[in-house]
Amino acid sequence: MPKSKVRKKAVYTPPAGDKRTTTPVKVTGPTNPIYVAVFLGLMLLGLLWLVVNYLAVDYIPWMAALGPWNFLIGFSLIVIGLLMTMRWR
Repeated sequence: MPKSKVRKKAVYTPPAGDKRTTTPVKVTGPTNPIYVAVFLGLMLLGLLWLVVNYLAVDYIPWMAALGPWNFLIGFSLIVIGLLMTMRWR
């Protein structure tokens, strides 16, 4: 059986005129404790909203009027808090 030909690839060399330098990203210190309190508070508030929706929706008329929007409000608060954790150092 004949042997297949081996192809050699040329080594890539970037163009000489392209001298871009990357700027290093500055890493700042730890996050302000107020920021941590806000995202933890939002997550707990969203959880509390959902728990109150399940347990006491019959006793709170304005919450009963919201209907299924209560789920959107509760989960939105939780998701906003979780998104804020991505910026936490």
